[in-house]
Amino acid sequence: MKRAVQESPSTSGMELANWYWKGVRQFVCERFGVELSRSSCLNWLHRLGFSCKRPQKRLVKANGSKREAFVAEYAALREEAQGSGGKIFLVDAAHFRDAAHFRDAAHFRDEAHFRDAAHFRADAELRGTWALRGEPALVGSTSPQYGEKASYYSAVCLETGEVEWMELEGNSNSGTSVAFLEQLRQRPGGRLNVIWDNAPAHRGEAMRSYLKTPSLNLRLVNLPGCSPDCNADEAIWGWVREEATGNLCLGSRTAVQARVGRFLDGLAGRRDEVRRRCRTVLQSRAEALMRDPMPDSQHPANAHPTLALV
Repeated sequence: MKRAVQESPSTSGMELANWYWKGVRQFVCERFGVELSRSSCLNWLHRLGFSCKRPQKRLVKANGSKREAFVAEYAALREEAQGSGGKIFLVDAAHFRDAAHFRDAAHFRDEAHFRDAAHFRADAELRGTWALRGEPALVGSTSPQYGEKASYYSAVCLETGEVEWMELEGNSNSGTSVAFLEQLRQRPGGRLNVIWDNAPAHRGEAMRSYLKTPSLNLRLVNLPGCSPDCNADEAIWGWVREEATGNLCLGSRTAVQARVGRFLDGLAGRRDEVRRRCRTVLQSRAEALMRDPMPDSQHPANAHPTLALV
């Protein structure tokens, strides 16, 4: 049983999505002909060294070699920025696709949820909360319309703890991405290095035209594919939900904008906490490399050909 529970239930021939006490009871009954109670199943799981944890996604589509190469490129980029006084911002935004692009409505809902990190809706975003034993944990909701939402770009610099943000009107596209880059460029400092994913909103005619602007002093670098765990800015959205919108039905887009805006503005006085909370494994691995001598590095090899350096 210990070996079985460490794998997917399907490995043991069971049509279950996840292990829970009923699955353990079914497994023991089928293999050993013994039917256990709920408490016995839980006791055996504890005796075998298991504890109930919220799982994390294992990014099976991510390319390991490209991720390894990106760590080295990021370390070189940090060393260069330290020497020149430049800044590195990791950026994330709301990228939303039209329903017509999907095979059916259910597929659209799944994909929309996956790409929905920077949307904050007026209805209650349910999170864990304390409630008396035996009593339900209830959060009031006025069932506001789905369209009552606010969407954002944000960027975080882990070296300084700075956070920049911009509210979106409608969906993100290359024009809104250009507007946010221009907003970032207004911050004092040397060369601006922006790391983001390869979303369609980060390409397009508006972006190509913008990159022809003389003296931008801007470098855009793409994250490796399927690597949101390398983007420190992802933590900002969970933080907003934890402190500003979680378990609250705000009722209208205006109320969402006010509450999220106050929280994001307040991060200017919480820079140490920003650096601590937004740090990812990317920074730890890059710092380990930076303690060793490194050869001279060229521009990041995984940058989009038209975005490497302007």
